[in-house]
Amino acid sequence: MSQECCKPASKNITIPNSNDCCIPKNERNSNQMKSVFDSATISKANLENMIYLEGGSYSMGDHFNEGFQKDSEGPVTVVTVEPFYIDTFAVTNAQFQKFVEETGYITESEKYGWSYVFHLLLPEKLKRNSPAPSQTPWWLAVEKACWHMPEGPGSSTIGRENHPVIHISWNDAIAYCKWSGKRLPTEIEWEFAARGGLDGNRYPWGDELTPNGIHKCNIWQGTFPIKNSKADGYISTAPVDSFEANNYGIYNLAGNVWEWCQNDFHEKFAPPKQSLQFEPPHIFKTMRGGSYLCHDSYCNRYRVSARTSNTVESATGNIGFRCVMNGV
Repeated sequence: MSQECCKPASKNITIPNSNDCCIPKNERNSNQMKSVFDSATISKANLENMIYLEGGSYSMGDHFNEGFQKDSEGPVTVVTVEPFYIDTFAVTNAQFQKFVEETGYITESEKYGWSYVFHLLLPEKLKRNSPAPSQTPWWLAVEKACWHMPEGPGSSTIGRENHPVIHISWNDAIAYCKWSGKRLPTEIEWEFAARGGLDGNRYPWGDELTPNGIHKCNIWQGTFPIKNSKADGYISTAPVDSFEANNYGIYNLAGNVWEWCQNDFHEKFAPPKQSLQFEPPHIFKTMRGGSYLCHDSYCNRYRVSARTSNTVESATGNIGFRCVMNGV
């Protein structure tokens, strides 16, 4: 595959200088997006498919010294979490569609007219006509790719209603949260939930990636980025109820899609806050959990302590989210 940066297929597409091989940063040329929900009534939160966690203290961070230095996974720090509710599953295409139907919301990828799609998911014509970042040529900037056309023109979410919604920016996730009466989790909350009470373990289920040869999450198998054997059953997103839940009954906290967190990347220990306004472009927010593209040869970020970030306006084909609510 060529490492040379392609020319933009559209004047609206700008190729970023990505510093992360997992998820390219979207350099979008637009003014700050204003909330369309300033006068909207927040709907009563629906506790269906949410799990109540009593909170408590745990040791947050990388216990195995396996993380990337720039990711600041350490030092291991004992933190305390207040009680909260968390979605059992990542937000699905069906749920996001209901939100869009009730509000008329238009995602940032739809406004900009393009989003990043992994090259193996595209037909040859779209591959030829879609530019790629020079550092991550497996990502292609596909015109009209968005949450309801995940691979661009000709694709849809039909048959994938129970898959996690993707091509979602942090700002998009915040808009959904405001509509649903919920919020995004902080990193402290997310990691507490992901560990499922297994303090100090590598994954939500323990320390071994495939115990007894059983795949426990949707990540890359094979030679990245050329061949995926689909040994876990998937090349792209999996249904949100795939694989086994962790000890708290929560699904897919490793792999499948990256999940946005509330806090800025440098504010790892920030307390929960209810941000219902869009942030200025190029503010970096934390993401957790890894995605279907993670592979230990280059992105060992499907561990519970792993973290990365992206700008609030960025969206790709492996970014989604789940919501939380304050407990009592």
